[in-house]
Amino acid sequence: MSIYNIPSLKIGNLEAAIPIIQGGMGVKVSMAGLASAVANEGCIGVIASVGLDYQRTVKYDPAMGEQALRSEIRKARSLSNGIIGVNIMYAISDHERFVRAAIDEGVDLIIVGAGVSVELPKYLNGRDVKLLPIVSSARAFNIICQFWSRNYNKLPDAVIVEGSMAGGHLGFSYGEVAEDKATKLEQIVSEVIAIANSYSPQIPVIAAGGVFEGADIARYLKLGASGVQMATRFVCTHECDVHENFKQAYLKANKEDIAIIKSPVGMPGRVIRNDFVERILRGETIPFRCTYRCLKSCDPKTIPYCIAKVLLNAAEGNLEEGFAFAGSNAYRCNEIVSVKSLVKKLVEETLLCLQ
Repeated sequence: MSIYNIPSLKIGNLEAAIPIIQGGMGVKVSMAGLASAVANEGCIGVIASVGLDYQRTVKYDPAMGEQALRSEIRKARSLSNGIIGVNIMYAISDHERFVRAAIDEGVDLIIVGAGVSVELPKYLNGRDVKLLPIVSSARAFNIICQFWSRNYNKLPDAVIVEGSMAGGHLGFSYGEVAEDKATKLEQIVSEVIAIANSYSPQIPVIAAGGVFEGADIARYLKLGASGVQMATRFVCTHECDVHENFKQAYLKANKEDIAIIKSPVGMPGRVIRNDFVERILRGETIPFRCTYRCLKSCDPKTIPYCIAKVLLNAAEGNLEEGFAFAGSNAYRCNEIVSVKSLVKKLVEETLLCLQ
């Protein structure tokens, strides 16, 4: 039990007083400002590595992406002594470069989703950086554990189980998400916990996707999870690094405005509906010029629009040529608050529901 009378989140020798990981949100949504503020409140703050250096006119240079990530990590460290992590998507072309840079900068943990990074432990070279894969099934988690154990004598330091109610790209088929047929998060978490508890020491399990209030946190703690990951809720904070227009899209959204699209990268994505989303849903092609294939699976010659460009536009406040990724509960955000007040409210709600 932490000083807040709420169970702390222990990941190896790391201990967060409050069992909340702030989810990594790209492009340029969760950067050093948000991550450091969250870490200062006893949670785990996370920088999203994707798109930190996206430029409109300059030809892409991979070294620029690495330097941008290093700069954000150093900035977060200068603002906080708390636990700082980096989310590095496996699907991006610079995955290995970013992992090596994050380890070199001494981040506390690396979170990897959008694919299974079976080779992730080989980059550690003896460094004490915690590795947290994101999975959407017990099968995926079991594969990672077996491969890492067999090839690197290493197990995940914790695992994040992300359900279909999360924002952004989702680890389910379009039909499963659009028709609400995906396995419920509670079931996946229970199945993953059964595997995680079979190891010694047991692997902490973090529930993610649709976690919005203290009642949700308490429910997963009672289920046996060690903590939760929350992203959507942190968008509407003063410290979130994204443009004010992006935050206002959350505040103005109604439940029916939360939509599922087919992303050009081959996965379903949850977004806030706007005129640009309507164009995409009608099947329009949005012309673009690609200076760098930032995602491994992307074929610029065949995709209808550039997801990186669209997300950059949104992050900079241009929602006429972009859209905001958002979780299923984004419409419930009704005010912009400080990270401190949000965390305080979440703790109070959780404690009430744990009694």
